[in-house]
Amino acid sequence: MRYIFIFWVLLANISLFSCGVKNTNSSEKENGTSSISLPSWIKKVGSKSTAFKKNSYSVNEFGAIPDGKTLNTIAIQKAIDACSKNGGGVVTFQKGIYLTGSLFIKEGIHFKVDKDVEIRGSQDIKDYKQIDTRIAGIEMKWPAALINVLNQQNIMIDGEGIINGQGKVFWDYYWDLRKQYEPKGLRWIVDYDAQRPRTILISDSKNITLKNLNIQQAGFWTVQVLYSQYITVDGITIRNNIGGHGPSTDGIDIDSSKWILVQNCDIDCNDDNFCLKAGRDWDGLRVNKPTEYVVIRDCIARKGAGLLTLGSETSGSIRHVYASNITGDGTKNGLNIKSASNRGGTVEDVLMENIKMENCNTFIQISMNWNPSYSYSKLPDGYTEENLPEHWKKMLTKVEPVAKGIPHFKNIALRNIHVTKVGKAISVEGMAASTIENITLDNVYIEAETAGRISYSSNWTLRNVSIKTNDGSKVSIENATNVNFSETLWGLKK
Repeated sequence: MRYIFIFWVLLANISLFSCGVKNTNSSEKENGTSSISLPSWIKKVGSKSTAFKKNSYSVNEFGAIPDGKTLNTIAIQKAIDACSKNGGGVVTFQKGIYLTGSLFIKEGIHFKVDKDVEIRGSQDIKDYKQIDTRIAGIEMKWPAALINVLNQQNIMIDGEGIINGQGKVFWDYYWDLRKQYEPKGLRWIVDYDAQRPRTILISDSKNITLKNLNIQQAGFWTVQVLYSQYITVDGITIRNNIGGHGPSTDGIDIDSSKWILVQNCDIDCNDDNFCLKAGRDWDGLRVNKPTEYVVIRDCIARKGAGLLTLGSETSGSIRHVYASNITGDGTKNGLNIKSASNRGGTVEDVLMENIKMENCNTFIQISMNWNPSYSYSKLPDGYTEENLPEHWKKMLTKVEPVAKGIPHFKNIALRNIHVTKVGKAISVEGMAASTIENITLDNVYIEAETAGRISYSSNWTLRNVSIKTNDGSKVSIENATNVNFSETLWGLKK
């Protein structure tokens, strides 16, 4: 049977949850999509225009040597500090390669990494100052990033040069430590003990722009936006799989932050490409800061674990998310929502539309019991809790009452989706204590090896959904209410 799938055509008068997205029935755009009205908050995201002083401060005038060997941390920081002391301006580099440890950008500075300039991160962890921060949902001491914006505002970091984290030495350290920890039953803590530098950290800051940078080989996460607001990440290219496949080398992590715009980015990494987080377990529930009002648009996700990942750190809740016009090629998952039964928080009001993907494992991957050996902390025999590091104690603190740790996922819409060469179309697993509620699939076309499974979920709305599989399977539905795929077009892949 020949199926005709008309892609990018919206049905009239569709209302999608609290996002407030409506079809206006107006004339079609050039791509065939009807003009739609989006929530007003979308126009408010991102950094605001800032006029920087024209004063220029060359790091070379402060002693920086671009030979790729000399450690330039002090010289570059002197240029930054002098620029800040005089009310801001532009910090520049002559052509060459600059080896450095942690740098701290200050208010009113335009930090410019031009073409033919490469900033290389030191491979000695001692060159990254210990700071108070949050890593993977837990507040703790951890090395500063290569480039840091801490408690600042009105900053731009841009240019067509390269920021190279030189992360392989840190990847190797992690894998070695993991070999030691896992046989002891310590998989849950190894990521926190294997201290590795992020490439760029924006923390407790406002009105910051990252633009047109080429970032490579992050030692850990590439760009983390933490406890911040009105941030723009625009035109960033990330290549973390050069020279290997670094563990936990996420692309862009939005962490308990709001009013964030990510656009025109191209990410090849070895973990989540675009990821939203909001704290983990007892410590994340204590902090209780949401990630909200986030727009991700006009991007490319290549190798990585998730084109759009929400979690696994969900404790402070993640809401008001709009992702549009994203292409995935070789990305493990499309929409990837993950948490655990001790994490808590709510993921809600998510609209993902105009997505094209191929060569992925699972398109919709949703789990409330993600990666148990990592997600659940248990102290093995032979350890005394009183003598443990502080971050171990935080990880071991039980969430009470137990119900506080149960996550909730609801009000999620996917529209105008075209996915081919995928292993599994759908894998959705809620919990008896928390069903996954109110999912809309609208104009969704998937070609997969197998259809997949839905359990502990309720109230799905399907419009113009077509799923073709190699094995002829249909989506298995268990412990679900009002989840009906009867009008779905099924068929064998050609």
